[in-house]
Amino acid sequence: MTKAKIIGLGSYYPEKVLTNKDFEKMVETSDEWIRTRTGVEERRIAAQDEFTSDMGAEAAKKALRDANLNESDIDFILVATSTPDYIFPSTACLIQEKLKANNIPCLDIQAACSGYVYALTLAKSLVETKTYKNVLIIATEKLSSIVNYKDRKTAILFGDAAAASIVSLKGKGLAIKSTYLSASGKEADLLMLPAGGSRHPASIETVKENKHFLQMQGKEVYKHAVRRMTEAIEKCLEQANLTEKDISWLIPHQANERIIDAIAKRFEHLESDKVFKEVVRKFGNTSASSVGLALDILKKENRIKPKEKILLSVFGAGFAWGACILEND
Repeated sequence: MTKAKIIGLGSYYPEKVLTNKDFEKMVETSDEWIRTRTGVEERRIAAQDEFTSDMGAEAAKKALRDANLNESDIDFILVATSTPDYIFPSTACLIQEKLKANNIPCLDIQAACSGYVYALTLAKSLVETKTYKNVLIIATEKLSSIVNYKDRKTAILFGDAAAASIVSLKGKGLAIKSTYLSASGKEADLLMLPAGGSRHPASIETVKENKHFLQMQGKEVYKHAVRRMTEAIEKCLEQANLTEKDISWLIPHQANERIIDAIAKRFEHLESDKVFKEVVRKFGNTSASSVGLALDILKKENRIKPKEKILLSVFGAGFAWGACILEND
């Protein structure tokens, strides 16, 4: 069976840069403290009137140009986000209107930082079954809208960005060789946004208690992230009948450089020059957008050679995790 492939990539990030030096003026921290514990040097912050759908639409336009397609060529839009413009309508519908890609199905999915790989897996199924021809997937996040900038443990980590990909059977690109997804709701309370849903609707109390900001138990999340992302890499390689020696690039979720390094150490043949971590340094944790943003940077800089294989590995709230192997035609 013909494999689905990514035939267009695009990304977008806001103009405003928030550096570690800026954080020194906001909370009790230092550039050295942030770098040594997270690897983050700076992150992008969306303007007050710039929303998740705006960033997603800009990334989508770039992916369309990269694929040499028009908006009318797209027949399904999938948006992965944890920071939608609204609970409803979906951000996918808002982006559809911005693109004027009218009268096609649109859907938001929520797998937190694993959203891009979850969306890619769904898009692969949709085009390989020939249900749809060209699926536009967009991972877009305005995490600055749910970060408490008085909490140095979480605020220093996150930034805003969007990444888009077009998945199709036709054209040249990155063939989706294998995907692996999994999840566990047992640890849901370790990383969550407590209020704003039906369990804790917005109230004076939820606002006073900062329950509309992201909350994370960092040490526990770290341990689960390393274990689950390693598991996903192993399972995905096994499904594709490959070994780590076959991989030219490992792109882990760009959450924290310590997590990335801990995962890389578990694989003897994934040398440091094969492990991509530039996004976490320059953009921080952009949640669902991070691996798509990294992939776009690699492609734009012509660092992916013909026949090379790229392995994506992700982990996020839920907990949800997964991996994907791509091969450049």
